[in-house]
Amino acid sequence: MSKGKKILVVDDEKLYRHLLEINLQTEGYEVITATNGEECLDLVSKKHPDLVILDVMMPKIDGFSTLERIRQFSEVPVIMLTGKTEEHDRVKGLNLGADDYVAKPFSATELIARVRSVLRRSVSTESSKANRYFEHGNLKIDLARAEVWRSETPVLLSATEYKLLIQFAHNVGKVLSAEELLSAIWGPQYRQDKEILWVSIARLRQKIEIDPHTPTHIVTRSGLGYLMPPIDSKN
Repeated sequence: MSKGKKILVVDDEKLYRHLLEINLQTEGYEVITATNGEECLDLVSKKHPDLVILDVMMPKIDGFSTLERIRQFSEVPVIMLTGKTEEHDRVKGLNLGADDYVAKPFSATELIARVRSVLRRSVSTESSKANRYFEHGNLKIDLARAEVWRSETPVLLSATEYKLLIQFAHNVGKVLSAEELLSAIWGPQYRQDKEILWVSIARLRQKIEIDPHTPTHIVTRSGLGYLMPPIDSKN
């Protein structure tokens, strides 16, 4: 099981990084390491590890935020590693897409068993490999860094605008109703608050469209909702 498997260990504590690296290498795994979330995101996109062991408490970007970013462009299995033992933290990690959760301190035997179990359950396919960049015409998104460009010019989006854009990027060619978008971005309690969606889409179009009145990235389907059309289709 370990032959040829590459594991990315992400922890800002040198002691834990070294401990994990030694124990995993002893089991025959190839190990690469990162000290923070930004390094992790770069390595996931460039090195395509088979598994990520991700610490929660880190500087710059914490483990939860890093996992959320990873899941924007990769389905690589992730084991969360943390000193926190509260149930809500475990649930949060699993809801964000973690495959398992190990609390510090841990035994090397337990961790290796968890690694083997997650790798057995995972299916390595081309579609699960990291695809860091999304492009739609003159629009480009770096999903790892949550950065957006229009015709090579950086676009500064609010957190809400970015989340809204990602909904369209992940559903190219699919009409998304106002209710679906409101639930996904603001929560189910906002399903009928369409004015906030209209305003947010208008602001987003002002930033990403060449002509907001004739949009090409986010178009309206009257009575149905909105969609990001396939790039080779006619609006």
